[in-house]
Amino acid sequence: MRDLFDAAGDLRGAYRDVDWTSTPLGPVETWSPTLRGTLDLALASRFPVTLLWGRKFVLVYNEAYVELIGDKHPAALGAPAEAVFGEIWDTIGPLLESVAAGKGTTWVENQQLMMDRHGFLEEAYFTYSYSAVHGPDGTIEGVLDIASETTHELLDRRRLALLSRLSDRLGDLDHPQELDAVALPVLREDPDDFRHVEIRVPGSLPPGQDFAVEAGPVIHMRLSAGPDATFVAGLSPHLPLDERYLGFVRLIGTSLSQALSRARQREAERRTAELERKMSESLQRSLLTPPPKAEGLDIAVRYRSALEQAQVGGDWYDAYLLPDGRLTMAVGDVTGHDLDAAALMAQLRNLLRGISYTLRHFPSRVLAGLDDALHGLHVGAFATVVLAHVDREGPQGRREVRWSNAGHPPPALVAPDGTVTLLTTRPELLIGVHAAAPRTDHTVVLEPGSSLVFYTDGLVERRGESLDDGLGRLVDALADRQHASADELCDHLLGAFGPTSEDDVVLAVLRVHTLEQWTNSRS
Repeated sequence: MRDLFDAAGDLRGAYRDVDWTSTPLGPVETWSPTLRGTLDLALASRFPVTLLWGRKFVLVYNEAYVELIGDKHPAALGAPAEAVFGEIWDTIGPLLESVAAGKGTTWVENQQLMMDRHGFLEEAYFTYSYSAVHGPDGTIEGVLDIASETTHELLDRRRLALLSRLSDRLGDLDHPQELDAVALPVLREDPDDFRHVEIRVPGSLPPGQDFAVEAGPVIHMRLSAGPDATFVAGLSPHLPLDERYLGFVRLIGTSLSQALSRARQREAERRTAELERKMSESLQRSLLTPPPKAEGLDIAVRYRSALEQAQVGGDWYDAYLLPDGRLTMAVGDVTGHDLDAAALMAQLRNLLRGISYTLRHFPSRVLAGLDDALHGLHVGAFATVVLAHVDREGPQGRREVRWSNAGHPPPALVAPDGTVTLLTTRPELLIGVHAAAPRTDHTVVLEPGSSLVFYTDGLVERRGESLDDGLGRLVDALADRQHASADELCDHLLGAFGPTSEDDVVLAVLRVHTLEQWTNSRS
């Protein structure tokens, strides 16, 4: 007769070493046909299968089952289940008893069982089913256990979810000293992998955990962003320190290191941007001088920098008297938002002032001269500019204004009756685009009590909103403000539009004295 254990593969020796006579199953030759037949099927299977036979649920199993029980083999072979699985008997014992009592098959999916199979209580997960094995007379002789370990699958899923949450939180980290405050709450959501966690970064709050109070493996990982930053983790005593576990811890450390490096880079960029901003603002404010005093006119100017540190740029205004007594006003905006834009703004402003003062011609000729100078001197700059000449006082206090516009938002005229008109003209090229770009002059007469508002696009442009919408809001804000002084109009507009994080704002407002003011000045 064929040896029953021939199909046991590498377990043949273990089966033959068991003194079966001393086990509850007795000598092999006395085993029932049902046990012999079922064991023969189990041994031939490559899926983990064990039989738990008789009232003691004695274990006989195939080669694939050995991996599930680890160091419990070979002592488990021929031993009662309660003796083998004492640490989990409270969980599996009632299930086995239920099947043996004829109450039907059980099915358990991804159940955690804290098993001692490698010298410690190990966190493990199994999907398994217990079913009754009946003899010829219908009597239940034993229980068939078909099992699959899902530990790796569930741990990988848990750890991937933690890494994903950690990555999401670390993506917004801006300050290195906040790494622990951002990361630790996420890491502490996984006490099964980390008994304790601590991140030591200079400037962060003092550590609040003592790793010495509880025994168990502890890992110290220096974060690559600097020798002064360390990730310390108390690892689980219920998990093997295998490559899966340690690789997961290294991934946590890598995520922390990368986030810390990004935060330090952002911090350095902020410091650089802040320094650049201060330099740019200092340069701009040194150039944006107070407006001149002009008889019969009220002049006010404002400069407000962008909220974002890196957005300070090339907005400027200028106001000065020509030798013949005409007032010149200019508002412009160099393309770009950095120290280079501010430096180019200084060159353009000074060139424009010099050409205007020397040439003493219409604004269109002055802007054409600026175009020519930029190309001849190889100044690589582009800018929008509106340049206006305000003539000396005419009959009844009226003033004629002649202006030219190089791609700049249109000035706004507030009439003495409170109506507002945008002085829109045919668009012309920005300064610096072409040396011979055509330039056109336009004229308007300012009645006493009128105000003329020049501004840069930072006042009216907002992300997600069209320029027409912004200009419409400007008209609404100025309507019925005919009695406001130039200073009051500046402050009102800055308040009505609020600060913008994206661009600087320049305002230059000219108000002609009312007829009453004009009459009183001559009496």
